[in-house]
Amino acid sequence: MSDEAHRPIRIVVAEDEPLFRDLLVQGLSSFDDLEVVAALDSGEGVLDQMSASPADVVLLDIHLAGALTGVSTGVQVRRSWPGTGVVLLSSHADPGIIASLPDDVVGGWSYLLKSSAADLATVARAVRGSAAGLMVVDPALVREAAPTGTAVDALTDRQTEIVKLVAQGYTNRAIAQELVLSEKSVENHLSRIYQVLGIDASDPAVHARVQATRAALEAFGG
Repeated sequence: MSDEAHRPIRIVVAEDEPLFRDLLVQGLSSFDDLEVVAALDSGEGVLDQMSASPADVVLLDIHLAGALTGVSTGVQVRRSWPGTGVVLLSSHADPGIIASLPDDVVGGWSYLLKSSAADLATVARAVRGSAAGLMVVDPALVREAAPTGTAVDALTDRQTEIVKLVAQGYTNRAIAQELVLSEKSVENHLSRIYQVLGIDASDPAVHARVQATRAALEAFGG
């Protein structure tokens, strides 16, 4: 296997509160597969860092020092370095921020509340998901919520459970372990979920998990 396959996910952290920034750096650095390569306080600094040495993921507070917000910085990063994931951190729940992202940058975005950042596993899952081009949503925004007037209403209770876990960045294996199912059963459920939600999973241009997460975001967190 190539060295690239073993390389840690390289992360740029941008947070204007020094103490919280340090805590994020320390927490992320505790995972063997994650590496913080820069810790900054502004979007402008992120763009300069990416120009000098592109990272795999940028972790951005929505409110940063300087003129650029976390969202505008993330959009620029995705357009200039399309393979880079973006994880947004916010003090307030506003999932509409990523639900309304332009289609050309939507893959690879995740949204976490700062209150959830104390759970390092949640942050690491968002980083890994974004690096893989997925969309990961804070567990607090989807875990206990009920759907309201969307296509998600047509899902069974089990399928709804699975969509919520997909939205939180769980892999098929992790979903199977969480719900005590076989991976094959999870795959079958996902196929049916995509059909119900009108997602063409056979189209290589469509990232089915991202589209399912967007549907969940609109239903549970919008």
